[in-house]
Amino acid sequence: MPSTKGERRDDTTQGTGEATGEATRPSAGPAREGDAAAPGTSYRRLSDPRELAALAHPVRLGIMELLTVDGPLTATELADRLDETPANCSWHLRKLAEHEFVEEAGGGIGRQRPWQVRSVGLAWDDVAATPGELRAGRALEEMLLQRQVTRFQQARAQLLDDGDRDWAEAATSTQYASWLTVDELDELNLEIRAVLERYADRLTDASKRPGGSRLCELVAWGAPLLLPGVEAVPADATGTEDRTDDDAADAS
Repeated sequence: MPSTKGERRDDTTQGTGEATGEATRPSAGPAREGDAAAPGTSYRRLSDPRELAALAHPVRLGIMELLTVDGPLTATELADRLDETPANCSWHLRKLAEHEFVEEAGGGIGRQRPWQVRSVGLAWDDVAATPGELRAGRALEEMLLQRQVTRFQQARAQLLDDGDRDWAEAATSTQYASWLTVDELDELNLEIRAVLERYADRLTDASKRPGGSRLCELVAWGAPLLLPGVEAVPADATGTEDRTDDDAADAS
């Protein structure tokens, strides 16, 4: 996603699972003011703690995810997929509608009325947030990350149990640690986000989904690793690659 240095960063999610501070994304990455949404997304910026709190419920996240990837759906259809009662799903749909996350798609009556999401992506400011927004955003982010980690573990186990080794091998996790400046961390996170959004348009446009494709969840975050006793390199320190041959000889 295009970005400009110095603009505000927020957390975002694309609707199938967060983002750091982003989140449902319901639930995938951060958007900034002035950014154009990735193809297939239409980020809605959340600023009211009540909006963030309204999403922080497992049934509501499940509803948002299903409506995003396979909507419109009725309360009865959602209940069958989420192992809930139609009455419970109807209640949660009304709560989501109060905050304009979902709306009726038209047609049907009662619990047979189809519902749809109003926007695909969600974003919220994690740096300039008020204390209330920060608490609500962190609660939502924590719930999303827990869901994503659990789903990754379950997917890997089920794929292996089903003997689907090609997909099991493709479903991997990667972790690295290195020493970065704030600008380098910022740049890397933006590059990773751009990679994750490469096929964003397929989420909302079924005609662009190739044969054999499956709905996949991609999660990434980059943040300082705060280990006990490990301090940041002083801002005025000079890296070893900048030392002269004389300096190296003196050091020896």
